[in-house]
Amino acid sequence: MAGLGNPGEKYSRTRHNAGFMVVDLLGLRLGADKWNTIGPGLAAKAGLGPKSILLLKPLTYMNRSGIAVAPLRERASSLIVVHDDLDLPFGTLRIRVSGGHGGHNGIRSIIEELGTAEFCRVKIGVGRPPEGVSPPDHVLAEFSPGEAAALPPFLERAASAVISIIEEGTEKGPAKARSLCIRYLA
Repeated sequence: MAGLGNPGEKYSRTRHNAGFMVVDLLGLRLGADKWNTIGPGLAAKAGLGPKSILLLKPLTYMNRSGIAVAPLRERASSLIVVHDDLDLPFGTLRIRVSGGHGGHNGIRSIIEELGTAEFCRVKIGVGRPPEGVSPPDHVLAEFSPGEAAALPPFLERAASAVISIIEEGTEKGPAKARSLCIRYLA
């Protein structure tokens, strides 16, 4: 499973790094081993019952995420990608089993590298930018103080949704994860 974001302290608390934040939380919750650089990504192994999970944070910057994620697809039986979504209000999660990129350049890169859009996505709502702020500036900005205060339980819900998908598989998991998301919307 991969969480999308940009490497470096400069971006660590930005909206665009919501995917990294969820992967870090999953690493803690699932007892991930040491993070290691593997190709153009930072990866750790974790376990969930009998399942082995490879957690990945691409180090390629968002627009080239596919370069780091494509090799993961070759090593895993399924792929879950967690990423920010401008079109969802802050505090909203959406699960998609497949689909287009929706204007998200990280997802666009993954689709191009994999040659398919058939992978599960957990979308983290970061909201539309206020008037006068461009979408790139919005996603590369840190969360507002109110959002930052609400972020920890929101990220917990996203991590729980990913765990539901892993436990149940991509056939049943999204339905269970969707009910989890609906039940706990901010």
